Amino acid sequence: MESFNDIITINPAKRFGKPCVRETRITVYDVLGWLSAGMSHDEIIADFPELTRQDILACLAFAAKRERTVQYA
Repeated sequence: MESFNDIITINPAKRFGKPCVRETRITVYDVLGWLSAGMSHDEIIADFPELTRQDILACLAFAAKRERTVQYA
């Protein structure tokens, strides 16, 4: 996924400014946590039908970009 800017939003008034999927209260951190716990895309979507596969991929792309830009000491 090249661009996630239309999917991942940061709103200071929502979830303390954490990156969220569209205008939901579901954070990138939430999605990454579910994936790391072993949930499949289908399981996440079944539990949170407001999410799409594209949303999940956008969370992964956002995290990958953030990791690339982190400065380590």
